[in-house]
Amino acid sequence: MTHAPNSLAGRDLAYSLHPYTNLAVHEERGPFIITRGEGIYVYDDQDNQYIEGLAGLWCTGLGFSEKRLADAAKSQLDQLPFSHSFAHRATIPVIELSEKLIDIAPGDLGKVYLVNSGSEAVDTAIKMVWYYHNAIGKTEKKKIISRKRAYHGVTIAAGSLTALPYAQDGWDLPLERFIHTDTPCYYRYGEDGESEEDFATRLADNLDRQIQAEGPDTVGALIAEPVMGAGGVMVPPKTYFEKIQKVLKKHDVLLIADEVICGFGRTGEMWGCDTYGIKPDLLTCAKQLSSAYLPIGAVMVTNKLYEAFVDNSRKLGIFGTGNTYGGHPVAAAVALETLKIYQDDDIMGHVKSVTPHFQERLKDLGKHPLVGEARGVGLIGGLELVANKETKEQYPPATKAAPTTAEKILGHKLVIRPLPGDGIGICPPLIVTDAEIDDIFDRLKRGLDDAQAALG
Repeated sequence: MTHAPNSLAGRDLAYSLHPYTNLAVHEERGPFIITRGEGIYVYDDQDNQYIEGLAGLWCTGLGFSEKRLADAAKSQLDQLPFSHSFAHRATIPVIELSEKLIDIAPGDLGKVYLVNSGSEAVDTAIKMVWYYHNAIGKTEKKKIISRKRAYHGVTIAAGSLTALPYAQDGWDLPLERFIHTDTPCYYRYGEDGESEEDFATRLADNLDRQIQAEGPDTVGALIAEPVMGAGGVMVPPKTYFEKIQKVLKKHDVLLIADEVICGFGRTGEMWGCDTYGIKPDLLTCAKQLSSAYLPIGAVMVTNKLYEAFVDNSRKLGIFGTGNTYGGHPVAAAVALETLKIYQDDDIMGHVKSVTPHFQERLKDLGKHPLVGEARGVGLIGGLELVANKETKEQYPPATKAAPTTAEKILGHKLVIRPLPGDGIGICPPLIVTDAEIDDIFDRLKRGLDDAQAALG
C-alpha cells in the first residue's frame, strides 16, 4: 500500500519505530491511526468508530473520555507540574496516593514505591528482592522464577521473566538468575484423566523439585500474574495458588504478585490476589491505576521487607535507587482521582453486575468450531483457537491463525489482540454495559465466522 509522504501514515512510516510490530509488514501496510475516544469507543483518522475490546492494552478501565481525570491532571499541572521524591522530598498527591493504595492493598503490604510503568515496577521488585536478601545476609538467594508463557514486561530484567519467545528471541534474553517453571493452563497441559486439583498438585510438586534442584538457598522469589494475561488469558486451576504458596513458604521464597493487568477490578475484585487467595510479599501494579491516562506504576512491599531496607540503608548510607519521574505529582493526582472514581461510582459493584453476562457470552463462544476453549474471570476473557476441537490440535505457525482472526474481527470494528498459542484476548473497559457486551460478542462471533472461512 502506498501512502503519500506528507500524510499521517507516510510520516509515521518515515519517522516512527513501532514496538511489538513486524516492521517489514508495517512498511507494506502502514499504521492504524487512532485520533480520539469516547466511552468504550475509539475513532480512526477516517472517523470510523471501533469498540476498543482490549481497553487499549488491558488498561483503560474508565474508558476514553473520563473528564474527572482530565480535570485532575489540569488542576495539578496548574498547582505543581513536577517535583520528585529523592532525598526526603514529598508531594501531597504522592502522600495521598500511597496512603490510599495501602488502604486497599491485599494482605499485609505496608509501603508504596512509585514508578512509571509495569516493566519498571517488575524491575524494581527484582532489585528489592536482591536488596532484601543482601540485607538479611542471604546473599546467594537471588534467582527469580517465573512461569512459562508469563508476561512481566520487556526491560532487560522484566523481559527475562517474560517467558514468551517473541519477547526474548533476538534480545539475548533471559539473563542469568532467571528461571522458568510450568504454565498453569489446565486445558493445554493437563493430562488425560487428571482433575484441575491434581494438575495443580503436579505443578506444585514440580516447583518443589525445581527449587530443591536449584538449591533453596539460591532462589529468592517467584513472580506470578493472578491471571496470565498476554500469554493467553490463562486462569489458574483450582487450588493452584494455595499449593504454590505452601511450596514457597517451605523454601523461604518470596512471592511477587504481578497485578499489572489484574489489579483494580479486572477479575471482579479489587485485586487478583483477593480473587485467588494470594498473600504476596511484593505486589506490582500499573495500567488501571490511572486508567492509563498517565504513565504510573507502583511496587508495594510488606513491612518486614521495608524494615530490612531501613537497616541496610542505615549501613550503606542510602536506599540507592530511584526514577526521575517516579511519583510524578500529575500522574499521582490522576491515579488518586482514578481510585476515587472506582469508589464513588462503585466500579467494583458494576463489574460484578455485568460479569455474569460477559462470562456467559464468552463461554458460549466455546461452541464455535474455531475455539478450543473460552476461558476467563471477571471482565477478562480469552479464546484459544484450534484446528481440531477434539484433539486440541493447533494450526501450523505459518497459518498465523490468531493474527488472521484478529484482522477479521477488526473488519467488524472491534479491536482485540492476538496472543501467543493462537489466543485471542478480550478485555473491555470496566464501564462496559450489558448492551455493549452483547455488541462486542456479536461482532466477535461474526469475525470468528469470517476467520473460519479464511483458515479453512
